[in-house]
Amino acid sequence: MQNTFTQLENFGHSLHAPAYLIQPKTADEIYSAFKLAKKLGLNVTARGAGRSYNDAALNGGGIVLDMSAMDQFIKWDQATGQVRCEPGVTLEQLWQKVEPHGWWPPVVSGTMKTTLGGCLAANIHGKNNFKMGTIGEHVIEFTAVLPTGAEIICTPKKNADLFFAMIGGYGMLGIFTSITLQMKRIHSGLLTVDAFPVQNLRGQLSSLQDGAPNYDYIVGWLDGLAGGSSLGRGQIHAARYLHEGEDKNLRETMKIANQILPARIFGVFPKSLLYYFMSPFLNNFGTWGINTAKYIASLRKHTFQQPHAAFHFLLDYVPNWELSYGRGGLIQYQSFLPKETAETAWTEMLKLSHKNRLPSYLGVTKRHRPDKFLLTHAVDGFSLAMDFKVTDASRAKLRAMLYDFDKIVLANGGRFYFAKNSETTAETALAFYGKETVAKYKKLKKRCDPNGLLESDLYRRIFG
Repeated sequence: MQNTFTQLENFGHSLHAPAYLIQPKTADEIYSAFKLAKKLGLNVTARGAGRSYNDAALNGGGIVLDMSAMDQFIKWDQATGQVRCEPGVTLEQLWQKVEPHGWWPPVVSGTMKTTLGGCLAANIHGKNNFKMGTIGEHVIEFTAVLPTGAEIICTPKKNADLFFAMIGGYGMLGIFTSITLQMKRIHSGLLTVDAFPVQNLRGQLSSLQDGAPNYDYIVGWLDGLAGGSSLGRGQIHAARYLHEGEDKNLRETMKIANQILPARIFGVFPKSLLYYFMSPFLNNFGTWGINTAKYIASLRKHTFQQPHAAFHFLLDYVPNWELSYGRGGLIQYQSFLPKETAETAWTEMLKLSHKNRLPSYLGVTKRHRPDKFLLTHAVDGFSLAMDFKVTDASRAKLRAMLYDFDKIVLANGGRFYFAKNSETTAETALAFYGKETVAKYKKLKKRCDPNGLLESDLYRRIFG
């Protein structure tokens, strides 16, 4: 096992923490790290690709397990679409493994760089949450190592309490060692996408609500700088699978080469350099201009076909795009509101961000449904993810505004997602999870981790 002391960051480069980084390759090496931590009086947390916007994979002064070396496929059944692999396998590796055989991961995030262990720990959702739920709903089985050294097997029926608590449990009960997932059958490498504008927040939410039953995926872009009667304006992208026999060029569209995002613009300019040119526009005036131009360009409704990877992984179009936010980095705030209160809550939040001159530079909306996981973030309603630039001058004011956001969300029956929010307090977490849920989680924590070895900066922040 490699062991180094290093400075780690969140994905947005706005949070930092030093840690002892260990890279295990087997379940035995994970347990050895637990024994080392107990001997030294340290805590342990797991880290996949480090794509969380907050402190979920940070552990200041403790041990961080870099799970990226556990990235092997154990079994892939092309006939049934079931795949078993180690937790360090990324969504990129997964879709490239299964797509040529007519399958696609049932739930993916906006980036393909996340690891499956991280996806389960956060119980990620995608643009099809309203139909397919979270990734946890497609897990057939997982194995994990507990800090006690026990190796467990969990399914929705076997060790069900741990199954529904460890998925979405942020790696604080045990460390995944293998994951078995059911893929979804596809009959083309393409999706049919409808893109159309929405004039305001009400139009945004009604389009998501009314459109969801007619599509397999639906997502909204929201202009966080528009105000007045245009508050919440944006564009909807809604996609459908092609049915069997519709794609007359199936062999070509299913080739990985026709899915991979191009590394160059017009085959010439490297996209890896784009963030340098984006940086000067990442201010209130520059982003207002970009968003206004984007909205005007979206006014013509159009339909087109797009490869799966191009539709899903928008965050991978520009490599290192987060660096364009500058030295202070960025944070993302995501709230989930019931369909009855979402418009009221987000209207108040958007207006508050304008009043504070701290607008969101990127807003993304989705339609959601509830699920059965213990630490669920889901509601029968919608989510809004908002990106905020962090500077030395704005950090304190931004934190205060997000505390106000938390109050608005709680007052409207909302929930939070802890792969994103980086300021939410233990009091707020207790308020939306409820005392009974937190007590049940801590009881399982005591059973699986009696010495309290598994901790992260996130865990300490929201559970104390």
